[in-house]
Amino acid sequence: MNAPACSSAGRCDRDRRQNMKKLLMTAIASSALLAFGAFAQNASSAVGLWKNIDDHTGKPKALIRITESNGELRGKIEKLLRDPSQDQNPKCVKCQGELKDQPILGMTIINGMKKDGNEYNGGTILDPDNGKVYKSKMALIEDGKKLNVRGYIGVPMLGRTQTWVREE
Repeated sequence: MNAPACSSAGRCDRDRRQNMKKLLMTAIASSALLAFGAFAQNASSAVGLWKNIDDHTGKPKALIRITESNGELRGKIEKLLRDPSQDQNPKCVKCQGELKDQPILGMTIINGMKKDGNEYNGGTILDPDNGKVYKSKMALIEDGKKLNVRGYIGVPMLGRTQTWVREE
């Protein structure tokens, strides 16, 4: 199909520029809506990449990727944030069973967390530093920008909480 002939070259160029501007504005608006929709979804879910902050030192320790499968959350260590002087590929020497002496990098440390109202409960969390597995609960705070992660023995009162920061 041929484009209609223009009465003057200047008018054709102006029409093309206006059409390109409209197309560009539509693309920008669409991209903004998609980005906002992705953020809004993340704000109500713990799924994503999180930086965990050591509750004793206040320093970042690792990046943990939380995923969901069949209504259950799992968390895997994606990157360790260690001082260059430290072993960059440590093993879980204090872990028990099949995790004993396995690399911490890539290790699944959160299992079986299920949404329960405004929290996630019913799962476990592994502390690779001491090799212990604790019952766990998690809650999103600050509009989904942070995640309170509590590991405990028996009842939640007997445990400790870390606040993780959303990375993406």
